[in-house]
Amino acid sequence: MKKFLSFAILATTCAVLFTACNKNNFKKTENGLLYKFETTVADGEQPNVGDLLVGELILRLENDTLFSNMGHPDRIFQVAEIPMFKGDIQEGLLMMHKGDKAIFKIPADSIANFMQPNQMPQGYQSGKGQFFYYEITLNDIVTKDELAQEQANFMEEMEQRKNDEPATIQKYLADNNITAKPTKSGLYVIVNKKGTGAKVATGKKVAIDYTGRLLDGTLFDTSREADAKAANKYMEGREYKPLEYVVGGAQSMIKGWEEGVMGQPAGSEITLIIPSELAYGARGAMEIMPYSPLTFDLTIVSVE
Repeated sequence: MKKFLSFAILATTCAVLFTACNKNNFKKTENGLLYKFETTVADGEQPNVGDLLVGELILRLENDTLFSNMGHPDRIFQVAEIPMFKGDIQEGLLMMHKGDKAIFKIPADSIANFMQPNQMPQGYQSGKGQFFYYEITLNDIVTKDELAQEQANFMEEMEQRKNDEPATIQKYLADNNITAKPTKSGLYVIVNKKGTGAKVATGKKVAIDYTGRLLDGTLFDTSREADAKAANKYMEGREYKPLEYVVGGAQSMIKGWEEGVMGQPAGSEITLIIPSELAYGARGAMEIMPYSPLTFDLTIVSVE
């Protein structure tokens, strides 16, 4: 499920003033919410508590644009059961109809009362009478019941992935003629080249080149520029170099990686096949789905 917007978005200065957000011509609800409708579809469907709004949003703090998905409608807000305060954005969401375009003006200090200081945009100044402006075009509504069904379907899919994982790993081993036996934890360690240097151990500083893939071959991360380019995952500006860290230190690696490199001498080239319980498990990570076994091709460059 997608995460919804938070105020931890870094502000970027925008010189364009939206005429729709002129400080005049706003109406006020009994709870103090300032609003203005540019387009109204009176007979359009309205959201209820628990529904999810799909549409376009421009969020500003005064004249600074914090977020915009104009031209790319997406899921933007879920209507909360309990508003944070009288006249917050939740009241505005319930006023809208499918097809409406509206602007809601909310005191920044009211929102700041419910946020940590580091969650507010850089341009926010307490006590200065600033306002957040939400310019919303409501394209569609995903109902509470539809969301519940989505969640049920997702949980069913994840349970199926969990049940299928052992067979998925065995098929990968067979397809790639891998005969290595798993460790007690279920990790597969394939030594492609045995190094002769110092061995990886707790407290040692290591440098390791790596390429991580899903079992279908999809690359999700690498320290090797050539691998990134070959997979069309090259990131301009990223420095591709071996990962350096202290074994057992503050920078913890996934369990399968930690187990797989332990005791391996510098200069070794190894492949790890890691079941999900030794990787990202039921939560997944970024483009890694829950219950995804992984492979890592590692080169232990140095051990100090």
